[in-house]
Amino acid sequence: MYKLLLLSSFFISLASFAQRTDAALQQQIQNLINGFHGDVGVYVHDLKHNKIVAINADTIFPTASIVKLSILTGIMGKIQKGELEYHQRLTYTDSLFYDEGDDILSNFKPGSTIELSKVMMLMLTISDNCASLWLQGLAGGGARINQILDSIGFQSTRVNSRTLGREANRSQYGWGQTSPKEIATLMERIVNGELISKAASEKMLRLMGRQYWDEEALSQIPPGVFVADKNGAVDASRNEVVYVNSKANPYIFSIFTKNNTDQSWESNNEAWELTRKLSALLWQYYNPKSKWVAAK
Repeated sequence: MYKLLLLSSFFISLASFAQRTDAALQQQIQNLINGFHGDVGVYVHDLKHNKIVAINADTIFPTASIVKLSILTGIMGKIQKGELEYHQRLTYTDSLFYDEGDDILSNFKPGSTIELSKVMMLMLTISDNCASLWLQGLAGGGARINQILDSIGFQSTRVNSRTLGREANRSQYGWGQTSPKEIATLMERIVNGELISKAASEKMLRLMGRQYWDEEALSQIPPGVFVADKNGAVDASRNEVVYVNSKANPYIFSIFTKNNTDQSWESNNEAWELTRKLSALLWQYYNPKSKWVAAK
């Protein structure tokens, strides 16, 4: 047993040693975020060389709409168990109405039917909040989703809204919370086919590859490159997590902000500008031979 424990410790140490900090990139990113009027967390994983950058990566931030990855995990778990079917038809009722923003689903008439898969698409592609709350309920609610997240090793990533016992967290963080490292790790497990199951992970990756909101991080990546993405925004917090399947050097990164001074909703919002600059820096860093430049 003692030898087994020593062997386990050796492999854990070896894995930790193998994942090194990219000091040069870390300094470039630190220079980029210096002077930002708010709090910033960044996590980057170079999947080719197993190098990382971590800046406030374990700090908890509001997720805003990135909470929908947690909801997606809960729904895919139900589908995996056969408790829901990906293409089953659901009936919309007036109790599901959510009067905020330009949600498509809130404009449905009571009694209308729609496939579960399309509700999932609406949640992820256009970040439809009505669809997301419906799916949260179908997944068993925030408490069940949180149990799943806890069981697979995520300690900071949680659903707060409409979840008993998490009222204080909701007051502080809103609908959900996570850390830059944890949400990037969740994305990586999907990319590696390790979340729920290989088939579920592949379906989740395809769903995240259909993103309508593409004017921040995605605008700095060539449109011919496959990316999986989820972003989120409320007044004082703007966030994004992205997988970039670059042939030269695939990578995952997340950027989270909170307590932002600039709470505007124009394209030149400080946090969105920072997100674009970070995404451009990473694309150029990992693809030095690329001649592609984002259109102005």
